[in-house]
Amino acid sequence: MARTRTPVVAGWFTSGDGDGGSDEEAAGRSFRLLGTRCTACSSVFFPREDTACRNPGCRGGDLVEVPLSKSGRVWSYTDGRYRPPAPYVSDPAVEWWPYTLVAVELAEERMVVLGQAAPGVTVADLAVGTEVEVVPGILNEDERTVWTTWWWRPVGTR
Repeated sequence: MARTRTPVVAGWFTSGDGDGGSDEEAAGRSFRLLGTRCTACSSVFFPREDTACRNPGCRGGDLVEVPLSKSGRVWSYTDGRYRPPAPYVSDPAVEWWPYTLVAVELAEERMVVLGQAAPGVTVADLAVGTEVEVVPGILNEDERTVWTTWWWRPVGTR
């Protein structure tokens, strides 16, 4: 039985398979975070905003979906040494490992986006200013569903 791939939060990122490629590398090339841009003031939001412009100096305009930059630079990072709360799944019976959190500055959008580093990327692999790219990730899986998310990975690593 095939498992369903389901985004952990719908509308926050592409599936990565829009270019017709089915291999992991092709999916990674087309994977993007999705934000929204106000047509009146050009402010960009992530997580996306679908109701009204959050810029307090804007009288508002239509909000349009925009793909965010594929890469950015590490603004800050840390390691998480505790079991994360929901919606992250953490079975107390299963061995747990620390994870790395990365705050990435997207220069074009002039914003910082937080996310988890790809498996195997530790704080020892990062420094402020390191170039990283967004890649598809798996938050959790069970017999029916693969819950997808995004990860940050240093550019040039696999």
